[in-house]
Amino acid sequence: MPDADDIQSLIEDATFDYTMGDHDTALAKLARATEQSPASFEAWHALAEINFSLRRFDNALHAAEQGLALRPDDLFINTTLSRIWMEKGDKTTAEKYGAQAKMLSWKDQLKNPANYTGGL
Repeated sequence: MPDADDIQSLIEDATFDYTMGDHDTALAKLARATEQSPASFEAWHALAEINFSLRRFDNALHAAEQGLALRPDDLFINTTLSRIWMEKGDKTTAEKYGAQAKMLSWKDQLKNPANYTGGL
C-alpha cells in the first residue's frame, strides 16, 4: 500500500503530464492514485479538474462528488462542482454549489482575516 508521499508524487506527476499535453497518461496516473488511495481528496480533485478541462463533464462530476464526500466543506471542490454543473446546463445546481463555495470563503475570511487584508 503506497503512503501519502507516494500518492502526492503520483498526483504531481499526473499534473505535469497533463500540462505537457499527455492527457491519457495523466488520467491513468490519477486513476491509479484514486484506486490505491480512495481517501485521497487531492487525487479526486485533480481528476475532477483534468476531466473538466478536457470537457469530460460526467467523469469530472463523478470525481468531484468523490472529493466532496471526503471534504464537504472544501471551498475548491464546491467551486469545481459549480463549474461542472454550469457546463452540464443545470444552473440551479451550479448556483447551489457556488453559494456554498462563497459561504466557505466568507468563513475562511472571518477565521483568517490577515490572509485577506494583506496582514494589516
